[in-house]
Formats: sequence, structure tokens, C-alpha cells
Amino acid sequence: QVQLVESGGGLVQAGGSLRLSCVASVRTFSIYDMAWYRQAPGKGREFVAAIGRSTGTTNYADSVKGRFTISRDNAKNTVYLQMNSLKPEDPAIYYCKATYYSVYWGQGTQVTVSS
Repeated sequence: QVQLVESGGGLVQAGGSLRLSCVASVRTFSIYDMAWYRQAPGKGREFVAAIGRSTGTTNYADSVKGRFTISRDNAKNTVYLQMNSLKPEDPAIYYCKATYYSVYWGQGTQVTVSS
């Protein structure tokens, strides 16, 4: 069973930065495609960023391009989301997702942005 634990959320002023982390309890982290999604109150879960398992190719939602950076450290079984220039529309619960044949989700970490 894959377990994903996110951390790093919190309250930040608009224009500020946060770095989210997601640690996976798996034997071979490098085989998983990893992604971040977010869900704001009253809205559906939306894609934020992804990083491939082999080439490390990244992909971003248009709304976060140029502000957010996804990265991974396979030695630490961790994927990161560096969020810069946070905007009032970014607050949400941010979820980590791992995919290798099956899909696994973390419990999420709350991000709040004050204007």
C-alpha cells in the first residue's frame, strides 16, 4: 500500500512563497509518476503540476506556469512544489498524487493566501 504524506502548507501573504513536500512510503519511488493537484472550496480538484518518473519531464497548469516549480528527490522518496508569487486565487488544499498502474492520493495540505 502506498502512503503519501504532504506537508509545508500554511498561511502566506500574497506575493509570498511556500514549498510543499510529499513523502511516499514506497520501495522504489523512482518508478512513480508524481503530480500535485489542488481543490478550493466549492470547486473540483484541478491539476497543478506533474513530473515524470524516468525523464523527470514536467508539466504545469497554465495558471501556475512561471510561478510554481515541481521537482523530485528519488533518494528521499519526495516530490516538492515550490510556489512563488502566490496569488489570492491559489488557496486550496493541495494534494499529492502518485501513479504506477494504480493511482494513490495523499490527505492534502492547506494553503491560505492573505491579501
